[in-house]
Amino acid sequence: MSETDRILVIDDDESMRKLLIMTLESRGYSVDTAKDGKEAVRKSTSNFYNLALVDLRLPDMDGIELLTAMKETTPTMMKVIVTGYPSLENAIEAVNKGADGYILKPVKTEQLLSTVQEHLRKQREAKIYSEEKVKEFIETRARELETKE
Repeated sequence: MSETDRILVIDDDESMRKLLIMTLESRGYSVDTAKDGKEAVRKSTSNFYNLALVDLRLPDMDGIELLTAMKETTPTMMKVIVTGYPSLENAIEAVNKGADGYILKPVKTEQLLSTVQEHLRKQREAKIYSEEKVKEFIETRARELETKE
């Protein structure tokens, strides 16, 4: 985990937001919250977050709709659905709409932290891979241009 890992918690339940903030901040994460989908979209448009914890049931839209909206604002952000209403249908739809993970309520601290750590690790690996591919492309292109001269 780096000091810059930023997490957006989206849940309409204030006590759940507070619990997640305390748990995550105690491990050194920077945490921001949103109480509904519109606020989450607004925040994810103007701020960078490494990961979002998305409640499946929000007052203004469901978490699946929010996944799609946030994919547009921050495509590299990891998105984990958090729900007290699990179903196979919800899980499949969430994954199809871009969820990277799925956590059941009541949230178990160790499961939450291991899920967050795992997804942030995957994100870092993807970033390194992308940077290596860009570097490789530039080096190859430079060699191509040199041989044309």
